[in-house]
Amino acid sequence: MTPQDGASIVAASTGISTPAAKPGYLFGPVVDFLCLGGGSLIVLAFVALLIPETKALNVGYVMLLVAHLINHPHFAHSYQIFYRQYGRKAFGKETAPALRFRYLFAGIVVPILLTAFFATTIAMGEPKLLGFGANIMLFFVGWHYVKQGYGMIMVDAVLKKQFFKDHEKTALRVNAYIGWATAYLVANRAVAENDMWGLKYYAFEAPSWLLTGILTVAALSLAATLVMFYRRFQTERQLPWIGVTAYLTSIYIWLFPGIDPIFILIIPACHSLQYLVVVWRYQLNIARDQADGNEAIGSLKIGSWAPTKAGFRFLRFCAFGIILGFAGFWLIPLQLDGLVSYDTTLFGSSMFLFVFWVFINLHHYFMDNVMWRRENPETKKYLFSHG
Repeated sequence: MTPQDGASIVAASTGISTPAAKPGYLFGPVVDFLCLGGGSLIVLAFVALLIPETKALNVGYVMLLVAHLINHPHFAHSYQIFYRQYGRKAFGKETAPALRFRYLFAGIVVPILLTAFFATTIAMGEPKLLGFGANIMLFFVGWHYVKQGYGMIMVDAVLKKQFFKDHEKTALRVNAYIGWATAYLVANRAVAENDMWGLKYYAFEAPSWLLTGILTVAALSLAATLVMFYRRFQTERQLPWIGVTAYLTSIYIWLFPGIDPIFILIIPACHSLQYLVVVWRYQLNIARDQADGNEAIGSLKIGSWAPTKAGFRFLRFCAFGIILGFAGFWLIPLQLDGLVSYDTTLFGSSMFLFVFWVFINLHHYFMDNVMWRRENPETKKYLFSHG
């Protein structure tokens, strides 16, 4: 399947003309650049220059709506992909032993551990311990952002056949993790105690000497990474520029939103959109593989109303992600907060909302660390072999 086929699926299923993808891209140069990170630079620059902080509440309302369509489905899709044919992945002999262990750990052990943690802290009446769950989430947010940023540059490099050498990959990972550690310490230094859905979450204040040291190391690491990019371009006359933009943006823009408080409201949507573009390409390729041979998807007239089984599969996947995301982030926890009796003087009036948000965020990071590994055969088959 070519990337053009994926665009035809959407067009044929909806009657809406979609841009044709080009070889070497997930969807095309413009879509890839805007969605993988470049578009966020434009949006954030616009916000910084034209939207005053007094309008943060209005931006918050807009981003709450965006969350239903982008942020929450991005979490829901990870569940849809991870647990699809889970028995075969976690217990089947066709899956490598190391990967089976990862599926078992992320799919069974992690949810049990998270549930035990939340249940124990609630039963003990320890809101402060429960509040540290948000700090743990903050820790993994940084990890997830840099892992995804690294993944974007690797995906773009593979699609364009501009492969990085092993020592270059190591340098990119080291730089990403240094950026993650720096952002985590800066965030904890900036906010020692805050509130999320009526329940306090707690942070620690990093000492000045540690913060100064990590900032110095981060600056040197960034400089070394930029030099590595420059030398590679000088010797090979090419770079996966969209991936480079996604990588640098994920680490140095999205992890340090303190320049403008409104950025904090927008950046999660940018991160989620980056993720969704990869998921959509992956799912379009699966839908095409599962289509009947007589559908001839690639030859369908774009813009005509000629629904296909593959198109319906893809749209059904997206629609279910929206429904599942709404249920997990709002419907179920709000119902539990209204039906289950607990000490609201200790845990606030939205305890289950807090628990569900932290649980889903944390579990999502562990699932992604399994699904998008280079040794995962499904990733190889449906993300790279069709492009």
